[in-house]
Amino acid sequence: MAVEYSCCEADFFIHILIIVGLVLFAGLMSGLTLGLMSMSLVDLEVLAKSGTPNDRKHAEKILPVVKRQHLLLCTLLICNAAAMEALPIFLDSLITAWGAILISVTLILLFGEIIPQSVCSRYGLAIGAAVAPMVRILVWICYPVAYPISKLLDFLLGHGHVALFRRAELKTLVDFHGNEAGKGGELTHDETTIIAGALELSEKTAGDAMSPISDTFAIDINAKLDRDLMNLILEKGHSRVPVYYEQPTNIIGLILVKNLLTIHPEDEIPVKNVTIRRIPRVQETLPLYDILNEFQKGHSHMAVVVRQWNKMEEQSSNKSPADSKYQHQSVAP
Repeated sequence: MAVEYSCCEADFFIHILIIVGLVLFAGLMSGLTLGLMSMSLVDLEVLAKSGTPNDRKHAEKILPVVKRQHLLLCTLLICNAAAMEALPIFLDSLITAWGAILISVTLILLFGEIIPQSVCSRYGLAIGAAVAPMVRILVWICYPVAYPISKLLDFLLGHGHVALFRRAELKTLVDFHGNEAGKGGELTHDETTIIAGALELSEKTAGDAMSPISDTFAIDINAKLDRDLMNLILEKGHSRVPVYYEQPTNIIGLILVKNLLTIHPEDEIPVKNVTIRRIPRVQETLPLYDILNEFQKGHSHMAVVVRQWNKMEEQSSNKSPADSKYQHQSVAP
């Protein structure tokens, strides 16, 4: 039979304080379960390195607590369950059993679930940093029970992994920032375009970025650097001009326009007498990152993209396999 106290006795006020404390404690555990467990390690590490001063301070306090996610989850749930189970016991000593159940459910639902989770979902970083020392103490108190359960979860579900973004997710995130440019986002349209292009670079090959050789300005090695040709080179405005032999598809090298500054058009010096630099040839299936790495070595900033013929193409061609192994497609600037 429940023991009842009058409202004037000291035990009555002690039970009221215990009930209020249990509700607040259960609410804190519920809010922390949502606030802390919803933060990924990637988010916290980003905030710890590049967030605002307050965010960096809060993230550095939370990171050691959140790293063992299953242990933290078990600790918070055990503390929350213990507080909710103890609440009806103290309420039953003050009111009837059905009233204790009704009030406990109402208090837990409103002050132990709805309000704490709403607050922690909005200010979870600041609240988690403030109560991080207390959470560490609770972890050690619940360790004998929480640790075996957490190890079982690690075995069944795996350890908490770093949820890095995939390339497609990063591109979508960048596109979203681009759409919000000028509406509070810090990235401009030009910045998002550059970032998105860099993310797509590994998926593209030389064949995707090449310029058709028919649209490329090139000069014959047997041509003379007279006034007409020099004016044409200046008119095109390129820093490098490919050089071909007999036909435009037979690219043999390139010349730097800056090397022509000392040449007088009246001398009509043949192109073959100036310095012709080697131009590399790459397969059309070569990734753009590999081409970029070659360009960064400084040997050339232009390459000829070639396509390797397969056996069926060789059989249908009038040329011999030795002559038709490669076909010039374009010059990739």
